[in-house]
Amino acid sequence: QVQLVESGGGLVQPGGSLRLSCIGSGFTFNTYRMSWYRQAPGKERDLVASITAAGGRINYADSVKGRFTISRDNAKNTVLLQMNSLKPEDTAVYYCKAEYTTLYGSRTTYWGQGTQVTVSS
Repeated sequence: QVQLVESGGGLVQPGGSLRLSCIGSGFTFNTYRMSWYRQAPGKERDLVASITAAGGRINYADSVKGRFTISRDNAKNTVLLQMNSLKPEDTAVYYCKAEYTTLYGSRTTYWGQGTQVTVSS
């Protein structure tokens, strides 16, 4: 059974930090690209950051560059999102996604259940 379990969300004041964790099981974690997405109320789910299977390529949404850091530990089947200098506009449900694409373009995708991040004074 495939599972992606996020943790680390919560309430934080503007300027504060949080670290989100996502642990994967039931699939070959070290072959999947891992990403964090977020969805604010009434808005679409948007990409925050992603990291390739071996960790060699990382990209970030412009809105979080310089503040958020994505990393992974394949030995622990874990992907992290370190969030610093948080702003109220970072408030959203954050989702972990695992994605595998074959050479022929066939794609397998798994999502976690999400964790709430609220930035407010």
